[in-house]
Amino acid sequence: MTQTIAPRVRTVVLLLLAAACALLAGAAPASAHAAVTGSDPAQGAVVDKAPARISLTFSEQVAMSDDSLRVLDPEGKRVDAGEPSNVSGTTYAVRLHSGLPDGTYTVAYQVVSADSHPVAGAYTFSIGAPSKTSVTVSDQATDDGVVGWLYGFGRYVSYAGFIVMAGGAAFVLACWPRGSGVRPVQRFVVSGWLTLTAATLALLLLRGSFTGSGKVADIFDLSLLGQVLQTKTGAALVSRLLLLAAAALFIAVLFGAYDKREDPQEKRDLTFGLAIGGVVVAAGLAASWAMSEHASVGLQAGIAMPVDVVHLLAVAAWLGGLGALLVALYRAPADAPVDASAVRRFSRVAFGSVLALIATGTYQSWRQLGSWSAFTDTRYGQLLLAKIALVAVLVGVAWISRRWTGRLAETVPACAEREKARVGAGADASGDAEPDMTGDDRTDTGTEADTDAGEQPDPGPADTERAAQLARQRAARDAARQKRLRDADPNRFGLRRSVLAEAGIAVVLLAVTTVLTQTEPGRTEQDAKAATSSSASTSPDTGASGALTLNMPFDTGGENGKGIVTVDLDPARVGGNEMHIYVERPDGRAFDIPEVKVDFTLKAKDIGPLPVVPDHIATGHWSANGVQIPMAGDWKVDVTVRTSDIDEVTVSKNAQIG
Repeated sequence: MTQTIAPRVRTVVLLLLAAACALLAGAAPASAHAAVTGSDPAQGAVVDKAPARISLTFSEQVAMSDDSLRVLDPEGKRVDAGEPSNVSGTTYAVRLHSGLPDGTYTVAYQVVSADSHPVAGAYTFSIGAPSKTSVTVSDQATDDGVVGWLYGFGRYVSYAGFIVMAGGAAFVLACWPRGSGVRPVQRFVVSGWLTLTAATLALLLLRGSFTGSGKVADIFDLSLLGQVLQTKTGAALVSRLLLLAAAALFIAVLFGAYDKREDPQEKRDLTFGLAIGGVVVAAGLAASWAMSEHASVGLQAGIAMPVDVVHLLAVAAWLGGLGALLVALYRAPADAPVDASAVRRFSRVAFGSVLALIATGTYQSWRQLGSWSAFTDTRYGQLLLAKIALVAVLVGVAWISRRWTGRLAETVPACAEREKARVGAGADASGDAEPDMTGDDRTDTGTEADTDAGEQPDPGPADTERAAQLARQRAARDAARQKRLRDADPNRFGLRRSVLAEAGIAVVLLAVTTVLTQTEPGRTEQDAKAATSSSASTSPDTGASGALTLNMPFDTGGENGKGIVTVDLDPARVGGNEMHIYVERPDGRAFDIPEVKVDFTLKAKDIGPLPVVPDHIATGHWSANGVQIPMAGDWKVDVTVRTSDIDEVTVSKNAQIG
């Protein structure tokens, strides 16, 4: 049975990889990690007059281009200025042309979230009264098409390459130094480096189309590549390529100079140097993911990024080392088998990795979910439950492997000697243990030698063919003998089977984990649902919930004294609020004035006026934090605008706050 399993291990692993790819391919497209939590005007709202601008609030910061936020009239023509800007925190706005007629307008957005995923969508609002519209804008994100699938597959492959390269090298250096000279293990680690390098280059090419048009034809657009290099994700990918150059040097030394070192002291010194350098390079590679994905945004990003690096390194040490151990158990030559001490050392490394994964995974779960209900109510939570179940199964199989490791007695050399003796006895009985040219052809050679004792005849074609045949037979017998020697210990056979099972589960676990990294975190999803529900249950005109916007025309009577002052109050409720004030000319251009101040008065309760003096932020933009509204009611908002030393006017508007 041992002889049957060993030749098929590659087929089994390939089938497991195919199953994992099928799982990944069948998964839903990557969910957007930034969600729209508010808009002004709100979705489906009908406003009396055309707003000066439209704004969208996201659950996290996003990256925008000139075409990221578009407003289309009922005929499909753009009516926005085309230059969206960040007005505060996670709120982005674009100005509209003045004098817009009544009708239904479409707002379409396509942005990139802070953790590198594209977000797209569209909604409508109406001026005056709803009307028919010819606009059809799909809210399908660019990650739903062929380019999105290719980009996702590239991410899966890059994770796998990192795990194989880093974990395999760590296994050799920390657990089995003799493995640095074993060709199958060398190929395993180098294949991880090649895979990660190729996947990183592919991601760089795909990134521009992935976050933009989503067209296959744009993959090789060098102008898009230039734009990608200026983004956070582009910088992370370039950093990864530079670190891979350092990793190539590390691998060359590990399988070159390190393997050839014979002096124990020199080898210890080189081991220490390689360990330090390897940890630095591996941590840098892991950071290239942490700095551009989930960990870099949201709650406690400064803590989450180093925690994510530790998490990735622990995954690589465990699963990558597991793959290297599998290769060593099945493919290492009989004269250099992986010994019990190496397996025990890896068992300790794996145990430490599991502890690190439990600690970092618990923190990440709390950070990304935020509540127990998110485990079952969000797709992220459901995938996380599946991952936890797979990890539990993997740990159970690893415990079985640990038992087999404990049974690996140090009698393997004795088993090998008995096997050699058995093979040698069989060979003596058959009489052809080491066949050579002195066997069947001895008579012919001797006859030719008698014919011309003074001259050695050149071997003919028949002799050359016979020699090649005997060499092939000898190689086949040597391979069979090595296989029997390698499988002489029944405990080793049991260990090989359990490690193979671990590797199969690890492949599926990696697939689920990679899908998890592309799924909207449960905390964000629940916050977005809550914000949407709150917005839907409250009229945007009352200001009872969400941001309140007041537009007030003014005229101070002096030169350049006409304009519009806009007051944004968020979240327009009792307690602390954030206020932004914008001053624009009648044509919509922002301009500065010497002074602007605001007073809040609640006449029904004889409260106020409560003065607020905002700080100047940018041209035509003032803001104030912590604006206190003591109670709910119909508040009068007075805005005093001074356009010169003597030209001043106060405009007022009532609004329901709280």
